[in-house]
Amino acid sequence: MNKFKLVLAILSIIAGVVGFYYLRDSAMVIRVLLLLLGIFLGITIAWFTNQGKQFYAFSRESIEEAKKVVWPSRKETVQTAGVVFAFVVAMAVFLWLVDTGLMTIVRYVMDQEG
Repeated sequence: MNKFKLVLAILSIIAGVVGFYYLRDSAMVIRVLLLLLGIFLGITIAWFTNQGKQFYAFSRESIEEAKKVVWPSRKETVQTAGVVFAFVVAMAVFLWLVDTGLMTIVRYVMDQEG
């Protein structure tokens, strides 16, 4: 029965998407409502499956864990962004110097052979 519900949920979502494109000559409001109805119906059906209940429990636990995270302060965020920016600039200059040096060497070698 569980698999049947999941298949029905997927078919509901597919029907909403197909209906959206099939009714391309209809008003956009009707098309969007049909799409949303298919998605809503699919989610509602999936909600009553074992997988849907497990997903809901997982989502609740994830939200609780996210609340426990200690987010950095504004000062720490600005400092970290500054360090990253400085590193990117330093790396760009280094790569530019290496590229310029290799290009100079290649030009010198090419002139020697010609």
